Amino acid sequence: MISKATVDTVYETARVEEVIGDFVHLKRAGSNFKGLSPFSDERSPSFMVSPAKGIWKDFSSGKGGNAIAFIMEHEHFTYPEAIRYLAKKYNIEIEETEQTNEEKANMDARESMYLVSEFAKSYFHNTLLKSEEGKAIGLSYFKERGFTSETIEKFSLGYSPETWDALTKEALGKGYKLEFLESTGLTIPREDRPFDRFKGRVMFPIQSMSGRTLGFGGRILTNDKKAAKYLNSPESDLYHKSKVLYGIYQAKQAIAKQNNCYLVEGYTDVIQFNQSGIENVVASSGTALTPDQIRLVNRLTKNITVLFDGDAAGLRASVRGIDLILEEGMNVKVCTFPDGEDPDSFARKTSYDDLVAYLETNAKDFIQFKASLLMDEAKNDPIKKADLIRDMVTSISKIPDRIQREVYIQECSRIMDISEQVLVSTLAQLNQKEVAEVEKKYKKEQKSFEVVKNDHPEALEKVDILYRLERKIIEILLLYGNKEEEFEDTFFKTNEEGDVVNVVEKKKLKVFYRIYLSLQEDEVELANPLFRAVYNDLINHYLQNETFSLEQYLMHLPSNYAQEVTDILMEDEKLVMHDWEGQNIFPKSKNDTIAQNVTETILTMRWYLVGSIIEELKNSILPDTDNTESISMIMDYNTLTTAFSKKLGRVMSRFS
Repeated sequence: MISKATVDTVYETARVEEVIGDFVHLKRAGSNFKGLSPFSDERSPSFMVSPAKGIWKDFSSGKGGNAIAFIMEHEHFTYPEAIRYLAKKYNIEIEETEQTNEEKANMDARESMYLVSEFAKSYFHNTLLKSEEGKAIGLSYFKERGFTSETIEKFSLGYSPETWDALTKEALGKGYKLEFLESTGLTIPREDRPFDRFKGRVMFPIQSMSGRTLGFGGRILTNDKKAAKYLNSPESDLYHKSKVLYGIYQAKQAIAKQNNCYLVEGYTDVIQFNQSGIENVVASSGTALTPDQIRLVNRLTKNITVLFDGDAAGLRASVRGIDLILEEGMNVKVCTFPDGEDPDSFARKTSYDDLVAYLETNAKDFIQFKASLLMDEAKNDPIKKADLIRDMVTSISKIPDRIQREVYIQECSRIMDISEQVLVSTLAQLNQKEVAEVEKKYKKEQKSFEVVKNDHPEALEKVDILYRLERKIIEILLLYGNKEEEFEDTFFKTNEEGDVVNVVEKKKLKVFYRIYLSLQEDEVELANPLFRAVYNDLINHYLQNETFSLEQYLMHLPSNYAQEVTDILMEDEKLVMHDWEGQNIFPKSKNDTIAQNVTETILTMRWYLVGSIIEELKNSILPDTDNTESISMIMDYNTLTTAFSKKLGRVMSRFS
C-alpha cells in the first residue's frame, strides 16, 4: 500500500494543467486553460482547467475534479494507479506499506489484466535482447529494418519464442493467473495444454495515451502461408482496436506541439518516422479508421495529415476515412509517396530535412487530393465526372463549419470547372435530410420539455430557488470563507430621548463566520443533504484552522463531496468559454462585492423561507373558523418580506 506521505507529496507536486496537458491540447483563457472535452464528442471547447483552484471541469459531460480525479476518469485507473502514475511523472519515490491479505484479494480483474500485460511486455522485450533465439531472429529483423537500440527501447519492441508455451509457463511460474493470461488473449486455452498466441513473432506493444499496455501486435517472420502476417490481441476489457492508435503515447506531446498529426497504417511506419525525427505520427494498425480513433487525435490537435503509399487501389479504399475526419470538424490533408514506396521505406532512405520538405511540398488539401486521384479515371467521361463531383460535394457536406464549406465549394468549382450555384444546390439536397432529422429531434425535445414544465412545477421551483440559494452559500464559503469583510447590520434602537431610531452598525467579520451566525440566528439548516454535509464540513474546517488553502482542502475532501464541490467552483468559468472579454463585455468580478454577495444571498434565503411560511399559513386558513391568529401572523411576515425587499434594494414578488 502507498504511504500517506507519498500521497501527500503527489497531491502537492502535481500541477493540474501539466497533468491534463499530456492528454488534452489546452489553450490559455485568461487565468485558466480550455480545450476540447476528452470525454465527449464536441467541436467547441467546454473543458476548463483552473490552475489557481487546482481543478478541472468538463461542462459537456459534467465530470470534474483534481488532477488525480482526471487520471482516474480518463485512464480508468484505480486511485492507487493514479497516484503511481503521477509519482512516476514527477519522479517521486513511492513509499510502500505492507498490503493486507484482504487488500491483495480486492485487486480487481482489470488491474490484474494490466499487470499481466505489463509482464508480457517486459518478457518479450527481455527475450529479444537477452536470449539467443531473440537476438538471432527478432533483434536481427529489427536491425535489418534499420531500427536503432534507442528506438527498440523507446517502443519496447520484443520477441515471442517459437516454443508453444514459453510466455504462459514463465508467467505462471511468476504467480500470474491463467485466467488473466487468457482474458488478455496472450494465452489461448486448450484442454490438454494452453499455448501462446504470439509464438514465433516479433512483438509491438500497443499502449494507451498514458503508456499502459493494452494489447500487442505480432509479426510472423517465416513464410508460413497458413499463418497471418500480422496478428493482434483479441478484443478485451483493455483492448478495443477501434479505440486505440499505435504510437499515441510516444507522439502525444509532439502532436500538441506541432499542432498536426501524421496518420499512417502500420507499426513500422510509425517507428521509422519517429526514428527519423518526426515524432507526431500514429497508426490505425491496419484497421479502417474509426470515429473513436479520430477523436483521440482531436484532443491534441485539429489537423491531420494522412500518409498513403503509392498503391492506387489502396488509396481509393483508404480515402473513405477522410469523410470521417471531416465530420469531426478537423482539417485534413493527404500526402502520397512515389510508387513502390510507403512511409517506412521512404523515411528509411531520406534525411530528416528532405523528409520534412517532401511532406510540406506534397501534402494536399483533401479536395485537391480527391480531384487528382479520381480525375484520371473520369477523363472525358461525363458520367464519371459527375460522379466524381458528387463524391467531392458529399465530402464537403460533412464539414460542420459553414465558412469552410463555402470556401471548399469555391475551390471545387474552380478545380472541376462547374458553377458554384450547381454545387450549392447539390449540397443543399444532401443536407436536406439531415436538417429534417434535426428539426424532428428538436420538436420532440420541446414537447418533452412542455410535459415536464406542466406536470412538475413544484420540482422546478425547488431546483430553481432553494437549491440554488444553498448552492450559492457553499460557493461563497469555498471561495471567500476565510476573507475578512465589512458587513452592515441595521436594527432599531431607543435613543436618549426615548425615540426609536434606525441604526446602522458596521462590523468586520470573516465571511464564513457571518454566514454561520446568520444561519444559527435563523435556526436554519440546509435542506439538501449533500449541501448540508459539505456546509458542516467547511464550517468545522474553518473553525479548526486559522488558514485555508482550497487545494489542501480539496485534497482531503471525501470523494462523495468532491464532484459537487468541483461543479460549484467551476460554474463561473463558463463565462470564459464564451470569450465575453473578446467581445468587450466584462462580467463583474465577485471579489469586488463579496460582502454584498453574502448579504444578498442570506437575505434572499430568509425572504424565501418567510415566503414559504406565509404560504403554509394561507393554506391553514379554513372557512367558518377563527383564523385571526393566522391572518395576524401573515401580516407580520408580509411586513418582514417588505423589509427584506427594501434591504435588497429591489422589488420582488413572492416565490409562489
